[in-house]
Amino acid sequence: MRILLLLLAVLLVTLTGCQPYQYHGLLLDSPTQAANFTLTSQSGEPVSLSELRGKPVLLYFGYTFCPDVCPTTLSTLNKALEIMGKKADDVQVVMVSVDPERDTPQVLATYLSNFNPSFIGLTGTHDQIASAATGLGVFFEKHEGSAATGYLVDHTASVMVLDREGRLRLVLPFETPAEDIASDLTQLLK
Repeated sequence: MRILLLLLAVLLVTLTGCQPYQYHGLLLDSPTQAANFTLTSQSGEPVSLSELRGKPVLLYFGYTFCPDVCPTTLSTLNKALEIMGKKADDVQVVMVSVDPERDTPQVLATYLSNFNPSFIGLTGTHDQIASAATGLGVFFEKHEGSAATGYLVDHTASVMVLDREGRLRLVLPFETPAEDIASDLTQLLK
């Protein structure tokens, strides 16, 4: 009897074309809730990660003076939201600055408005940011640049995707196409 039921299930999947969804990043099978942290937003108000529950959150650690990876990532995230259309209203993008010396709330507000006015920028003290980053396995380190740039900050370039309950569900590598991100987010919203 079990074999017959299994064959019927396989036949049903084959006929309907229902295959399990394949995510484009690293899917965490046993997601845990991300540790809560509170930082200062671009409006100068404190924002806690737990306050954002109810929507999937795309959490990215970067900085405004980044010459390449950060603007590319934020542009890609904006394009993914554009692809999603109205569904994008149910997603929140958050960039945590890894350069608190330069990234004041005002600087973050100006920078993020170039990508999408709905993006939230967060900053704080170095120790606050390090605590938030460490809890998510994010690396960042200041190093000397050129005379023209001053210092630069090496950092993890992945985007963490938290589900509606604040669980880390997916890690998207740098340069994941916007179409793939939009597809993954649409799946998470189901």
